Amino acid sequence: MKRFILGVVSLMTCFILGQSLVANASVKVYHQHSTGLINHPSRMRVLNNSKVKYVKVVKRFTHMRKSHKTNQMKSVRGKKVTFKTRYLLPYPGKGHEHWGNPQSIAVSKSGYMYVVYCPTSTRNRGRVVRFNMKRLKTLGVNKDPKLLQSVYVKHHGKYSAKQKNLQKAIKAGGLFETGHGQSLAYNSKNHGLYMWRDNLAKGAVQPLTGGYIQHISTKTLKPNWAVKFPLVSHGYIHGGHSLAFDKHGNAYFWSNPGNGVNVYKGKISAHHVAFRRTDQVFKHLPGTHVQSMGYNPKRGRLYLVSDDSVASFPAKQLKGRGSVTNQSFDWSELTPKRETEGLTFDGSGHGYLLTNHSPEVLVSTTVY
Repeated sequence: MKRFILGVVSLMTCFILGQSLVANASVKVYHQHSTGLINHPSRMRVLNNSKVKYVKVVKRFTHMRKSHKTNQMKSVRGKKVTFKTRYLLPYPGKGHEHWGNPQSIAVSKSGYMYVVYCPTSTRNRGRVVRFNMKRLKTLGVNKDPKLLQSVYVKHHGKYSAKQKNLQKAIKAGGLFETGHGQSLAYNSKNHGLYMWRDNLAKGAVQPLTGGYIQHISTKTLKPNWAVKFPLVSHGYIHGGHSLAFDKHGNAYFWSNPGNGVNVYKGKISAHHVAFRRTDQVFKHLPGTHVQSMGYNPKRGRLYLVSDDSVASFPAKQLKGRGSVTNQSFDWSELTPKRETEGLTFDGSGHGYLLTNHSPEVLVSTTVY
């Protein structure tokens, strides 16, 4: 009986003090009792960012032929940019796993690329796969992207020596609860990987009254700690489906609650998360769906990504009451029409564009 009482007291103490609770054998979840949202609706003002054009999502996306060694996506309106195939992603995956439906991408300073895969058969669950880009380049993938696409396809019942070498450049993490999975982001300030766990019901993006951000170990490629926190201030908000970090370690996400683009800026640590809804609402959306958010350290710009449509503006102009103007924006409409899942950047300012349906990563030919 004494042991039972002591156990109950210990559990209550952890709850009251907000201490980390072990959610499973490897993930420590910190329960934050204070809200993670700073929101002042009276300060909000709408910006007519007319340089950004709305691109409606198509009913049927373009599928690239597997016979193609390289593809490209380029702008047909707005700021000029061309993306060309760098990696035709493995299909099938290791052990004949279904590595379709990639949802987000991150690139680290040390030359690793991370892709989140969320198979439709494993609802709200997925895995992170890490690619050693330096090794892939050495093995000739940059010149022949199909080498990577067929890395797990046996010939005459076995892998070639080349395939075995390529496989050493790839590490697949185990399945875990990812939610939608489109928010993986790399923080260059502390070299950490983070993502929201935004579980969806029947495929719909739901307004969140609570947030759950998990830190992904770059060794195990699974969460090793997380913070769960309220996300309410003057009502709930739409959020938790995109994430980006600037070079100073500030975190950002964006949403569309029905009045335009809302951008949130904050900080994430192992015991506390706080986001502030910035004071400007952008009237014009880039497209139908919130697909991703990116940050270019070379240009200091934040990128709002929808399918085949990308808008960007200087991150520093979100400070204070906000000084973003219509002229602050760049915008590009891309073709062919593909499901655009993610956009991230390397240190040189080149963009890495993740697309679905014949999954691949295309890299901009110039600083974007």
